[in-house]
Amino acid sequence: MKKILLIGGCGFIGHNLAIHLKKNFQVEIVDGLNVNNLFAFNKNDTENLEFYRKILLERLSIIEKEKINLNIIDVRNYHDTSYIINQVNPDVVIHLAAVSHANKSIKNPHNTFDHSLRTLENVLDACRKNKPHLIYMSSSMVYGNFNGKNVSEDDEKNPIDIYGTLKLSGELILKSYARVFDIPYTIIRPSALYGERCVSRRVGQIFIENAIRGNDIIINGSGEEKLDFTYIKDLVAGIENCIKNEKSLNETFNITFGEGRKINDLIQILLEEFPRTKVIRKEKDKFSPERGTLNISKAKKKINYSPNYNIEKGYREYISWYKSKYSELEK
Repeated sequence: MKKILLIGGCGFIGHNLAIHLKKNFQVEIVDGLNVNNLFAFNKNDTENLEFYRKILLERLSIIEKEKINLNIIDVRNYHDTSYIINQVNPDVVIHLAAVSHANKSIKNPHNTFDHSLRTLENVLDACRKNKPHLIYMSSSMVYGNFNGKNVSEDDEKNPIDIYGTLKLSGELILKSYARVFDIPYTIIRPSALYGERCVSRRVGQIFIENAIRGNDIIINGSGEEKLDFTYIKDLVAGIENCIKNEKSLNETFNITFGEGRKINDLIQILLEEFPRTKVIRKEKDKFSPERGTLNISKAKKKINYSPNYNIEKGYREYISWYKSKYSELEK
């Protein structure tokens, strides 16, 4: 069995990926628990602190139940990172460590740089010796404005915010290391993720939380803006395909559902579950790019990627899970 080391494996993507991969691989996690995790939240951050802590503790409980080894290491520490990578000697390293939301990048760019590029450089340097397959989690934000296009991997990258710029920088750094030190790599660009045990306050999560609490839902824009909403189960399946298929080596893939949907479509599904919820529209954030559909034909052809969750299926499943967890907390 291949050994998989997840850097940032206790995060939203990471812990879901660890659970999924454990069925077919030896999985080990490195995480400092200080980005969107236990050490990141305090009473001044969020009114949902108790709920988020419950979710974060559930992540750790599942990891323990699945007997996945967790190394609590701050990946910004070069020596600790090098030591654990050399000790585990993985076949595949999946780099997930990063600040996971564009809005947080704007509020604290230094912290975003520290947890995005410094961690990546440490991991790359530690991979020079044994040259594992390194999978880097980038973002659809690297494209900037889609301008109505169905964007493919080779289209122009012109990010307009700090988050997208750092993700694109990470891609370039990774490719330079790969060329110089012959490290095999794969770059993955997801989009508008949602799913169980997320505390990153992505748009789909915020809508559900406000609806459950009886608050208004605020849309920044008309709601006609499109996003390629991607359920976490589709993303982790796509990442597994990259691990299993050698055609993923030294390639970049859009791993999304492959269909831009209006934010109003997402709201409509939510209102079916919470019909009394009021929707308020405000001015669109100037640093939020005009997005839409990501072309996933390359991933379908090369690694047999086949997403299964449109928002009618995936978002309803997510809402059902959220209602159940919130009900447990109230009890």
